[in-house]
Amino acid sequence: MARELPEQQAPPVQRLRLRYAKRGRLRFTSHRDFSRAFERALMRSRVPMAYSSGFNPHPRISYAGAAPTGAASEAEYVEIGLAQVVDPDAVLATLASALPDGLDLEQVAVSPGGSLADLLQASTWLIEVPRPLAEVAAAVEGFLAAGEVTVERMTKKGLRSFDARAAVVELSASAAPKGEGAVVHLLLRHGTPAVRPDDVLAGMAGFGLATGAEHGGLPLLTRLAQGPFDEATATVGDPLA
Repeated sequence: MARELPEQQAPPVQRLRLRYAKRGRLRFTSHRDFSRAFERALMRSRVPMAYSSGFNPHPRISYAGAAPTGAASEAEYVEIGLAQVVDPDAVLATLASALPDGLDLEQVAVSPGGSLADLLQASTWLIEVPRPLAEVAAAVEGFLAAGEVTVERMTKKGLRSFDARAAVVELSASAAPKGEGAVVHLLLRHGTPAVRPDDVLAGMAGFGLATGAEHGGLPLLTRLAQGPFDEATATVGDPLA
């Protein structure tokens, strides 16, 4: 007997792009943890999701540019496909109340089309480092002066070595506004392989920056923005604009 073909689903009639933040303890939420919480919130909010075709239909959700586990962020993005046209402000109100505190929905906009992932070309970061400013500033200077800074990171394909310097557009250090320590300001261009802020910190270790539990604690990473990158002005735009 021929296998019965699965039901074909209609394509989405509307796509929405959403910006959310990871704050406080929820910065330790992994991408998998967030996707589960987000899909549960969509169900509770009764958002009219469109579904993929096939024997195991899934809601049409596109995740892009997720911050590493342990990093806080003010600029995480996701796109959803809907089976009905809805008011983005209504989705913002109902969905925000269904998400846990610390996963905070900030903005919902109608997608203009194209790929959301292609718009996330660069990001800005603030990194709080519990080390003296002089030490951090010296590591920044050494990092920027280097033509190449090779770092290693374990990936799904095993241990990889890559140049962390090429992705860094801007890097500076200033005194922490409260208490001791320093704040690192980082503008990072996205590419392949993807360089993360913790890779930059690993590279700075080669220029005298000591971090970790035995050196005052781990740095706190916060993504401030991500979006299209303007090479002329070295600024990061708004992917929902």
